[in-house]
Parts: sequence; structure tokens; C-alpha cells
Amino acid sequence: MKKGDILGHEPLGIVEAVGTEVKSLKVGDRVAMASNISCGDCWYCRRGLFIYCDTTNPGQEQDMIFGHHSAGLLGYSHLTGGYEGGQAEYLRVPFADVSCLKVPPSIPDEAAVTLGDLLPTSWHATELGDVGEGDNVAVWGAGPVGMLAAHCAFVRGAARVVLVDKQQHRLDWARQKMPRLETINFAERDVVETLHEMFADSRGPDVAIECVGFHYAESLVHKAEMALNLETDTPEIINQMMVAVRKVGRLSIIGDYAGYANHFNLGALMEKGLTLRSGMTSMQRYWPKLLELIQAGKLDPSLPVTHRLPLSEAPRAYQAFNDKEGGWIKVVFMPGMDRRERETGTSGD
Repeated sequence: MKKGDILGHEPLGIVEAVGTEVKSLKVGDRVAMASNISCGDCWYCRRGLFIYCDTTNPGQEQDMIFGHHSAGLLGYSHLTGGYEGGQAEYLRVPFADVSCLKVPPSIPDEAAVTLGDLLPTSWHATELGDVGEGDNVAVWGAGPVGMLAAHCAFVRGAARVVLVDKQQHRLDWARQKMPRLETINFAERDVVETLHEMFADSRGPDVAIECVGFHYAESLVHKAEMALNLETDTPEIINQMMVAVRKVGRLSIIGDYAGYANHFNLGALMEKGLTLRSGMTSMQRYWPKLLELIQAGKLDPSLPVTHRLPLSEAPRAYQAFNDKEGGWIKVVFMPGMDRRERETGTSGD
């Protein structure tokens, strides 16, 4: 299978060969590929829980840590099967009938490529939070997933959406793309106090969505505990969400978490009657709905894209993203751009 464009580890391409067991695809089809590899026939897959497929992850590490394992994932690590990732000219896709989506010609490449991971994950965040008509929503993390989660919340009928981050250039980009969006820069304002002021009439946000993960400790206590391996994950954002959201509010956790966290505010979860849902995304579960919304012009999944580069520029792009350089939010890697440059002698910059 040869790729056209890929976004992150989410591949989009043209089928160049099919195995004898593949029934729904043929050579020449344009497809998006789920980042999770799923058999389609185990107990979990039959219930649409493709990310928890029992068949495709031969690794034992997750079973030892968590008691069970996820599906195999493209390009993640041997923790999830050791499968090669999508940032390449060619990719072999196991269980292609389940893991590939034939993309209608009406869907542009930059929208189609997000169906592999980014857009379903963002929609999943709003599903876990049960975002509906008239809800007030706060989203932590102004990365690509957080931006699209905010966008999805508006599409689902949210009345107000607030995006929380400390990278002002990301907040500014999101506001430019979503004029109704409200933002909080937590380097300048206390998040809980500000949210309580913003939603004083409605007792706080109805839904809090976390799109950050365990990496970003802010307090000296958690920085020290993580450095000393006394915890693997910081619960600071989740604690903040529990205090900020209204009583009997809903929490959605989709950032990566890997192990143990100290000082988790279990009392707030119980005393306020909060609902907390979390988990990785079963990409295929949301494809029909997301295709419908894209074709209807209600969803614009290319909203976070700031750069389009040849695949050879991936190391530079990752470094810029990791260093939080201004203007870098989401990159579309285009392997074909490398070939065109070699043929024409032009540069992708």
C-alpha cells in the first residue's frame, strides 16, 4: 500500500496490492487507515470496541501492568505489538477490511487523513463527556486534539467552549479558526477561579475534557516526584478539572496516561458526584458519523494544520513541535513532495 499524504502517524494512501483474504478493497482505492489494528471478530471488536481487540497485540507488557492489553497500534512501540508506523512511502496494513476506510472522492486529503486518529480521538473526547445541546465545555490542551475537541463540542451543540493552555500562539490560532471560542492562558490567570467566574450563572462547566496527558508536571512537588520515579504521571490537570466543573459534572480523559499518580483528589470525584470516563479511541466506531459531518460541511478537521512538508522534513518538524516553537501546531507530511523536489530541483520550504 503506497501512501499519498500522512498527518502525524495517521496514514492516507492508495492501495497498491491486496492479500487473498481482503474482500472490500481493491488496487487503486483511496483509503484512510486506523491507527489501531483490529481483527473485527473478537468479543471487543464485535461490540465496536476496536481499540481493545484481543487478537492483534502479541506483547505481554500491558498485561503485566494493567491486567489486560489494548489492540496493536501502528508505530507506537512493542508495548502495542511493534508494528511499523505510517510515516513511510509504503505500509502493510493487517486486517485491512477492518482497519481501512475507503474514502469518498468528495473528502479532501487533509480531511481524510485525520480519520486515521486525530478526528476520531477528538470526537471520542466529546462522546466520553456526553457533550450535548446547550452544554458549557472546558477543554484542557490547545494541541491538535484539543482544538478539534473544541470544534466537535460546538458541532454537537455546546453553548460555550473554553480552551485552556499556556501557549498563546495556539490559543490565538484556535480563536482565529473558531470565533465563538473562549480561551484561558493559565500562565496568566488561575484556571479554576476564572472558570467559576465565567460560568457563575451555571455553577461551572458541565463538561471538562482533558487532552494533555501525563508529561507536563507544573508544580515542584510533581516535578520532583516524577524525577525521582515516585510517580509516572501527574494528576494536576485532572484535579483542576474536578474542582472547576460543576457538581455532578462530567469528565472526559483522553490524554496518554501510563501508570501511577500521587495526590489524586479522589474526594472531589466522590463528594461532587462526578462522572469520569476515559480511554483510547476505537477509530472505526466513529467513521460513518464523521464522514457524514465532513461531507455536510459541519466538521473541518484540517482546522489545526499549520504546515505542509515533505517527509524528509519530519525530524525538523518534530523538534519544532516539541520545543513549542510559535506557529507549529499540526504538520501534514507529504511523501510525494520529496519525489517532486528531486525531479524538479525545487524545495519544499
